[in-house]
Amino acid sequence: MRPWIATASLTLLLCGCAAHGADRARMSFSRTAGRVVALIPSFADDLYAVGAGDQLVAVSAYTDVARAKGLPRVADASSVDVEEIVALRPSAVIGIPAQARFVEPLRRAHVPVFLLADDSYDAIFANLRAVGEITGHRREAEAEIARLRRETAALQRRTSGFARRPSVFVVLGSGPIWTAGAKSYISELIELAGGRNAAGNLPAAYGEYSAEALLRDQPDLLVTDPATHLDALADREPWRSLRAVRLRRVYAIDPDVLERPGPSYNEAVRRLLERIAPLAQR
Repeated sequence: MRPWIATASLTLLLCGCAAHGADRARMSFSRTAGRVVALIPSFADDLYAVGAGDQLVAVSAYTDVARAKGLPRVADASSVDVEEIVALRPSAVIGIPAQARFVEPLRRAHVPVFLLADDSYDAIFANLRAVGEITGHRREAEAEIARLRRETAALQRRTSGFARRPSVFVVLGSGPIWTAGAKSYISELIELAGGRNAAGNLPAAYGEYSAEALLRDQPDLLVTDPATHLDALADREPWRSLRAVRLRRVYAIDPDVLERPGPSYNEAVRRLLERIAPLAQR
C-alpha cells in the first residue's frame, strides 16, 4: 500500500476544510504563481498535464515523473520540509488536507498554501482546474479535462455489452486485510471499468475488511498492490478458500497507476477493463 493511501482516513476527517479548495484557489489567488511546490505526486502530474511543469520547483519524495527527477524532495507521508520550501520562495504550495498541520508554519511565513481534497473521481477534474487557475493555465486545464473525459467515454463504451458486472476486491494490505471502500477513488475506477466493488458495503474510503466477509463475498477478481505479496499467501486462509485465487484471477497492478488520483487515471481504468471484460461475458 502506497504511503499516501495510509493517510486517506485522516484526509476524510479533514477534507471539510478543503472541500471547496478549487473554488478558494479561484477566489483568493489574484496573480499567477510562478514557482510552485507540489506536496504529493498527483499534483506534480497535474502541473505537467496543464503545461505548467516548468513552474514546479519542488516535489514530494514519491514523485516519479522523469521530468521532475532533479527537483528538491520536500515532503513525504509524515513530514514537510518547511525550511527548504521557504528558502525556495514559492508563490504557491499545493497539498492535501492530511498535511494541514505540517504546512501551518508555511502559512505563518505568508507562503500561499492550497489544500485540495484528492480522493475522488470528481476531484481529479476539480484539482486540474485549481492547478490551472493557480499557474495561469486555465485554458490548458480545460482542454486536458475534455481530453480525459473523451478517453473515459471511449473506455466505457467497451462495457456497454457486458452481460454482468463482475465483483472486484482490491487488496491494499493483507495483514490485516485493507481495501478500498465505496467512497474511494479506486471504487469509482472499478465502476468505470464495468465492474463493481466487492467491498462496496464498506462505508469509508479505505479500511479493514474481515476475512469472514471476504469469504462470504467470493469476489470474481482480486486486484492487488504488489507490496502485499499476495502470491506468497495463496496457500493460507482466507486466500486459499477464495474461488478467485483457485482460478488464478489475481492481478497485481502498479500502485502508481491504481492508487494515484490524477490525470493518468484512464490507464488504471484500461487495465481493470482488460481483466474485467472476460468475466463480464459469462
